[in-house]
Amino acid sequence: MPESATPESAMPAPATAGAYGGTAGPRRRRFDKGSVATHAVLCLGAVIMVFPFVWQVLTAYKTMPESVQVPPSFLPESWRGDAFREVFSALPFLEMLGNSLLNTLGRTLGQLVFCSLAAYAFARMQFRGKNVLFAIFLSVLMVPAQLLILPQHQIIQEMGLLNSVPALFLPGMFSAFGVFLLRQFFMSLPKELEEAARIDGAGSLRIFWSVMLPLVRPALAALAVITSMWSWNDLLWPLVVNTDPEAMPISAGLTSLEGQFLTNYPVLMAGSAVASLPMLILYLLLQRHFVQGIALSGSKA
Repeated sequence: MPESATPESAMPAPATAGAYGGTAGPRRRRFDKGSVATHAVLCLGAVIMVFPFVWQVLTAYKTMPESVQVPPSFLPESWRGDAFREVFSALPFLEMLGNSLLNTLGRTLGQLVFCSLAAYAFARMQFRGKNVLFAIFLSVLMVPAQLLILPQHQIIQEMGLLNSVPALFLPGMFSAFGVFLLRQFFMSLPKELEEAARIDGAGSLRIFWSVMLPLVRPALAALAVITSMWSWNDLLWPLVVNTDPEAMPISAGLTSLEGQFLTNYPVLMAGSAVASLPMLILYLLLQRHFVQGIALSGSKA
């Protein structure tokens, strides 16, 4: 009986010759200069974007003389948190935060509802004059928002809603940009899903709510983040429509901390830092959906 031979698959692979006749060792990862340069630029951009927030927090812990000295100091000499307590006594801070929250929720929910309905109609329905009407919708994007302040103020005044929270979000419950963003996403969905639902007997509203709307969650999240940040930071409209401090949002309330001759920068920076936290938390929670929604919104015209 012949001796048992070792299978070829179990034998160690022969060493391969290198480019110059030597034996090639383990493969080394190539040094990609382009990737290093890209990461360096991204890190530099991240530092530039984060630096204002870091300076804001550091200024909030400084004393008043430290915040205005020349040349400026980066770190405070003694870490003082008095500014965070003073901002709550200088302003009705909690009421203003509540007004900002209601303003943001009202605008965001309104745009998600109205923009999604209009976008679905423009993307999936057929009716006479659809393209012309959609072009008129997009033309609103070319109109400066400042031109609409006077007519919107007159409408709110005739409704008797001046110095009230609904006056903050009622004019902003619709957005031509939101319709365009969601329309692009609806158009990227396959028609077979809608046709299958119609075969099962579903109507247009049922198809929109149960079939199509769950598929555009990334775009809805992107619109929610954009609308929330814009509503939270809106300044001009709240200053025009509400003059009562208890009806102002926090963006308009912080402007009252700027004096004509002297501004308490530590208190102002402390209030700004606290007011920025809700939007930072919202963006961190919806960051993945926000990036996905923006990336896929233009996949199909």
